[in-house]
Amino acid sequence: MMRRSSGRFNGFRSAPRLALRNNAMTMNATRKMALLSIATSIATLALKFGAYFLTDSVSLLSDALEALVNLAAGLVALTALTIAEQPADDRHTYGHDKAEYFSIGVEGTLILFAAASIIYAGWNRFLHPAPLENLGWGITVGVLAAAMNFATARLMLEVAAKHDSVTIEADARHLLTDVWTSAGVLGGLLVIVFLPGWHLLDPLIAVVVGLHIVITGVDLLRRSIDGLMDAALSPGEIDTAEELIRAGLPGGASFHALRTRKAGATRFIEFHLLLPGETSVRESHALCDRLEASISSHLARASVTIHVEPQEAHEPAARPPGS
Repeated sequence: MMRRSSGRFNGFRSAPRLALRNNAMTMNATRKMALLSIATSIATLALKFGAYFLTDSVSLLSDALEALVNLAAGLVALTALTIAEQPADDRHTYGHDKAEYFSIGVEGTLILFAAASIIYAGWNRFLHPAPLENLGWGITVGVLAAAMNFATARLMLEVAAKHDSVTIEADARHLLTDVWTSAGVLGGLLVIVFLPGWHLLDPLIAVVVGLHIVITGVDLLRRSIDGLMDAALSPGEIDTAEELIRAGLPGGASFHALRTRKAGATRFIEFHLLLPGETSVRESHALCDRLEASISSHLARASVTIHVEPQEAHEPAARPPGS
């Protein structure tokens, strides 16, 4: 039997220079996005708290609290990306990519804490109403902050899709959630501007915002757990891997025991390759090379492990004559 492994985690074959250079470019791009997220969060945090102090609107306070979570999430994302980019070592032979799943787990938890704070603040204001002031200025400042978040989130989603970064994607979707939250808050405040008697709409919007972002927090926690528990690749990617393996097999060969998982942007794929017993080591090695190259060309950052076995070992034993 022979086991073959490709990718940066194999102790016998170093990663190609092109792959290392691509990984470095990915980390550089994602780090820039994390820094952009932090800078945007600081700016919008100042704007939103300014809008709250101008108006005393609890729905704007809820928006400002979510901006605070955005800042914390950006800092966590930057930390996770810094850890994830570290090369494999003796204690972490598969690399540090799973640090990204800790990041989105922390972000999901922070979102849930923010949601609880927002709902509490809204309910408290509902019980103890207070007049709103300077709504025109507050709405203007809120629109500016929402526009900054929207532009940043769109750019981050593009980079996340290009470099397959779950951390940047999670951070970007969190910012987009903040944008829709702001839109709801500002829409409600506009109604109050024209219909002042509807002032209870302000705490009601805050509660709705809190309940809405609970969904985002729970989804991020689910994705974090899936990643840490080694969930398989998507059905589409598994189908692609199976098709590529079948297409590359010569006559008389087959495969089984396909297993997959994903850590950060790295896809781990392993399977048993069954070859006729007379196949030489050289021929087996060449076939493994072709299969690995085929899979890696279609699935980004694939680390492929192939366990070669004799086909005869899996064929049913012939019954003795007359039995």
